[in-house]
Amino acid sequence: MIGAIVIGGDYQGLGIIRSLGQHRIPICLLDSGPSIARVSKFTTKSFIYSPGEGEQRLADFLLSLAKKEQIEGWIIYPTTDEQVKELSIHRNILSQYYRVPTPKWEITQLLHNKKLTYKLAGKLNILVPTTFYPQSIEEVRDLSLQFPVILKPAVRGIFYKKTKRKALLAKNIDELIDRYRFAATIIPQDEIMIQEIIRGNLYSFCSLFKNKVPFAKLMAQRVRQHPMDFGKASTYVRTVDIPELEELGTKILQSVDYYGLSEVEFIWDSRDKQYKLLDVNARTWGWHTIGNQIELDFSFLLYKDLIDGKISIPFTRKCKMSRFLRDPDVAGQEARWVRGLTDTPVAIKEILAGRLKLSKYLESLYGKKEYAVWFLKDPLPFLFEFLLLPYLARTRGY
Repeated sequence: MIGAIVIGGDYQGLGIIRSLGQHRIPICLLDSGPSIARVSKFTTKSFIYSPGEGEQRLADFLLSLAKKEQIEGWIIYPTTDEQVKELSIHRNILSQYYRVPTPKWEITQLLHNKKLTYKLAGKLNILVPTTFYPQSIEEVRDLSLQFPVILKPAVRGIFYKKTKRKALLAKNIDELIDRYRFAATIIPQDEIMIQEIIRGNLYSFCSLFKNKVPFAKLMAQRVRQHPMDFGKASTYVRTVDIPELEELGTKILQSVDYYGLSEVEFIWDSRDKQYKLLDVNARTWGWHTIGNQIELDFSFLLYKDLIDGKISIPFTRKCKMSRFLRDPDVAGQEARWVRGLTDTPVAIKEILAGRLKLSKYLESLYGKKEYAVWFLKDPLPFLFEFLLLPYLARTRGY
């Protein structure tokens, strides 16, 4: 049976493994260190690889693995932007041995680099937060800014590895210059962005996109994240019904003729009452398993399409998973997802700071929800995660 290569064994990769494993699809896990997905009963084989600094490292490892393990024709599931970049750049040679859902680099780079993404959004009349791209300290000094602002990278990878943060806060010009000098020691100056802070709710449009149409889709509000200011990852998410999110997300994916799974991130700006584009993740996103609550198994839908190419509107109407697409009783349900390990401390801090009512927090815990790690049929990853906490705190900033 054709299997899947899942790169990354954190809860995101674990969700893919459980999704496919319950369909008896063999799974090969690749990770650069210890991970909770290695102890999942659905993981068939696991390998440690070193990402290194060169772009070719992952591609070389995958090519060698295909020949040694006789897994040619398997599907590759990346879980980080860096993996997406490497798979996209080396897509031609990898496609000789694997099924690679990641689009070619000419497409992917437009979503990988926020400078290019925001430029594309401008052409499509999609709003983004006010953003500046200074090339020197002198240009930073000349900017007309309303503080506080954030400094963030156009390409997340190296910056996040070094700082364990997605953005740096600057409350005045002196702090901003210090942050800029620091960032310039990590990434090229042309990848440094300075952006206004928008205090608003975070939303996402998520889909399996094919032939310029979202064949499986949902919209969600990312209610809580860790940390709350400029979160590295969502901790509590609920589905919403906001057609404008679908319209905007579809527009940007159509413009690049995107194929595959993706999350298009927005923030609601209450000042002008507009949704503004933040980012596009050209892969599965951290909380993709929220779809399980409404019979939208994104990972398996992608698998089916890559195997037989039969994901189409007539085909999905025959699938149990597609009941969400046509059944009002299912479509009207709110699905929820929680990452307990990080959501609990975030909620406690918000309650103590007076930004979250205890009653609201307790209300969010009631009822059925999808857990990021806990799963009765596969309990070992949940238990193993507590043993890995020191390692995760050191390497991923938990």
